[in-house]
Amino acid sequence: MAKKCTTLQKSVGWCQGTPEMPSIMRRVWYISKSDIVSFPDLPRDEQGRPTSAVLQGSFVLAADAVFKYIDILPEKSQHQSEAQGEQPSQTQINKLTLVHPGVGEEASALASWLNNTDSLFIFQDMRKNFRVVGNDRWTTKTTVAQDNGQGPTGTTATTVSVEVTDEIPSPHYRGTFKTEDGEIDCSAA
Repeated sequence: MAKKCTTLQKSVGWCQGTPEMPSIMRRVWYISKSDIVSFPDLPRDEQGRPTSAVLQGSFVLAADAVFKYIDILPEKSQHQSEAQGEQPSQTQINKLTLVHPGVGEEASALASWLNNTDSLFIFQDMRKNFRVVGNDRWTTKTTVAQDNGQGPTGTTATTVSVEVTDEIPSPHYRGTFKTEDGEIDCSAA
């Protein structure tokens, strides 16, 4: 007997004249995946296909673990997602480029840590939707570069480049996560 295939396809509308604001908000949070005890779930159908772009549940962290933050320059930072691979196994490569204006001791220490740690990042787009770059299936590759600027008019920067495979473009997140400044409720945004 043949398997019954259901369609997950839905219409995607847009009202002409509705602005779509580019870029991401000024603060991005990160954590080592080894500090995450359990991840929120991506809803799936009986064939295992994602049925939503919104993660269900919240991150459960190890004792004393919290998300840290990086303050960035939104006008120089970017989130992208593009398809990779071949059908029927095509996935997304989610990319995050974060530009922090400093190159001091803290930024240099962050560079060393992120370069060698499988991490997860949470950011907000300009519509205040929380999005996740990183998951429990694939390793997150993070590379960090620093630039001390050139001449009297140059600018300094620490640039964090993140890439990770996922099934969908950086999932939306409406759960909670614990930071060093307290818990953030993403459903309240």
